[in-house]
Amino acid sequence: MNRKLRFGMIGGGRGAFIGAVHRIAAVMDGQAELVAGAFSSDPTRSRASGADLFLDPSRVYGSYQEMARVEAKLPADRRLDFVVIVTPNHQHFPPAKLFLESGFNVVCDKPATFNLAEARQLRAVVRKTKKIFVLTHNYTGNAMVKQARDLVRSGALGDIRKVVAEYPQGWLSTLLEKTGQKQAGWRTDPKRSGAAGCIGDIGTHAESLARYITGLHIDSLCADLTTFVKGRKLDDDGNILVRFKGGAKGIIHASQISVGDENNLNIRVYGTKASIEWHQEHPNELIVKFPDQPRQIWRRGNGYVGANAARFTRIPAGHPEAYLEAFGNIYREAFRAITAEVHGRRAPKPLDFPTIDDGVEGMAFIETAVKSSKLGAKWVKFPKL
Repeated sequence: MNRKLRFGMIGGGRGAFIGAVHRIAAVMDGQAELVAGAFSSDPTRSRASGADLFLDPSRVYGSYQEMARVEAKLPADRRLDFVVIVTPNHQHFPPAKLFLESGFNVVCDKPATFNLAEARQLRAVVRKTKKIFVLTHNYTGNAMVKQARDLVRSGALGDIRKVVAEYPQGWLSTLLEKTGQKQAGWRTDPKRSGAAGCIGDIGTHAESLARYITGLHIDSLCADLTTFVKGRKLDDDGNILVRFKGGAKGIIHASQISVGDENNLNIRVYGTKASIEWHQEHPNELIVKFPDQPRQIWRRGNGYVGANAARFTRIPAGHPEAYLEAFGNIYREAFRAITAEVHGRRAPKPLDFPTIDDGVEGMAFIETAVKSSKLGAKWVKFPKL
């Protein structure tokens, strides 16, 4: 391909956090450029955000509906190759469906949709249109997460017995949403966030990480979700027992009232031969533990890591890489599929990025956890996907 991929963005304007992250990640490897956007539901704010990014004013839109209509009519040498959706959860499904049906590939921030019903509908649209849909569960893009996955899949840990995935934060330990803080405002609002707060926001990352590394799928779960902060409308803490298909057991814990914790996502996987441990706040390291020898610390960028981890390593050992690069890795891998789609070719395999199937499973996790908790922390069977 003798040009960069062209993309547009929905959401992510002034004051948004994740939009800037996606813009950095998408252009990190020089394979794509932002050329259009509907950056806010407020047309004035959208135009101002487009000006901030030095975009052609004619391709900065007052709504995503206008953007889809106009961009679909552009000639092939100007037309978008994909769109990036970085809106609050309730505005994932409508633009994703519209742009897929208008002939565009879609990259969407997690979770895929507002609820499970929408996720299933979106999966049907993806299958019908045969367009690329990428879900940015960014932690799966980390090199040492991929090393952990390869160790599990190779059998180095033996049979998996137990998985512990946790994601404690402390930033919502007070009623921050009442201060006008934008991120706190929509993430704690059931009309914009969905049926769950903490579990939907970060618990899905813990579940996604456990599934990605181990390949295990939930059979049933027992969830106890709590709203500790008085006046809050959604859960801010959750503790979930998990039974995986095949017999392994798990614990998934997420909290946004864990005072003093910043972004402490971590996972431990215990097998019959060995175990592994990865901490997002120390992302370049993977701890490998055995029953009869000292624990080992494997570090990204060294010759002993596997080929898959090496492929997603960007800089030499000793130079830290993490959050932004993990996002960039998902985009770089997605571009292999999107470039093939643009040229009418079959996508290369294997491809290593989360898809709509991961989105459906993530939404099923959220809804099952909420259902279990409302039943008084009863065991609930995972729905058929």
